[in-house]
Amino acid sequence: MVRQHWNRTIDRPMLVGPAAVRIASAGDAPSGGAGARVASAGVATAGGSDRGRILGALAVAFAGLVLGATLAGAQPAREAGTSGYRIGPKDLLEIKVFEVPELNIERRVSEEGSINLPLIGDVPVAGLTDVELSDRLKALLESRYVQRASVGVAVKEFRSRPISVLGAVKQPGNLALSGRWTLLETISAAGGLLEQHGGRIHVLRRAENGLADQITVSTDDLMVHADPDANLPIVANDVINVPSRVAVTVFCLGEVARPGAVDFQSTDRMTLLTAVARAGGLTDRASRAIRIKRRDRAGKDSEFEVDYKRVLAGKDSDPELQAGDVVIVKESFF
Repeated sequence: MVRQHWNRTIDRPMLVGPAAVRIASAGDAPSGGAGARVASAGVATAGGSDRGRILGALAVAFAGLVLGATLAGAQPAREAGTSGYRIGPKDLLEIKVFEVPELNIERRVSEEGSINLPLIGDVPVAGLTDVELSDRLKALLESRYVQRASVGVAVKEFRSRPISVLGAVKQPGNLALSGRWTLLETISAAGGLLEQHGGRIHVLRRAENGLADQITVSTDDLMVHADPDANLPIVANDVINVPSRVAVTVFCLGEVARPGAVDFQSTDRMTLLTAVARAGGLTDRASRAIRIKRRDRAGKDSEFEVDYKRVLAGKDSDPELQAGDVVIVKESFF
């Protein structure tokens, strides 16, 4: 769906009857155009026979239907508008002018930020929204060629600020946004997820003022549960990062059945109970007090103690482990 804005200028009512036919005045239609000729024909029949008046009314009614259908076909839904997007180099624009068919064209924005149009010449467009460009072209046409112009501008490809898809997808890189996209459609356009994808998808969004925000959604919510809230709308300049699943290691020492390294995937839930279970469980001589040693990113060591029996009974929460944690189970002397 192409997001765009259209100016409607032909807005007068059309009256059809046996005595008179009135549509927009000749000044509302292009000079010498079909609208003016039909209006003249309709007025000419007003003084003729009844048959002539009826034929004239039918002709004008048919012309009105054609005109309305043409405008309706050229006017996509307003909800697809790209309100706020600033046009930039390499963007592909679609321009429609009902009164000047020569301007119903597509143009790629040059590196200098302008487009060349028949009759008008070079027009600077960089930094304008589709609404602002529509108004500028309307003003140019009405100052030189027509009394009133119906101008529509659509950004068909957003090459100046593409979407970037990184990480565990089959075809990472930039995507030229065209119309309104969702997160699921964007991932599909990037070839889909790789088998080793992680459990989270991050969407980094940068505003015009330089501020950035990150939204994180669950991969299962998006791909498995089809949660509509996880299928975020994607806009130009978004960066989508799909982290890969990686191996994570913690260490269990002391009174466990198989002391040593315990491997997890980054998508796994790493807790004290799961680590102890993968190490074969505690021995009969194990103390209920278990220490967990951790080193943070700054290289600073910390240590905390938990009561294994209280965690196992559900009275205390099962502590989350991090990569590199060391779980020490001492021997009980009682």
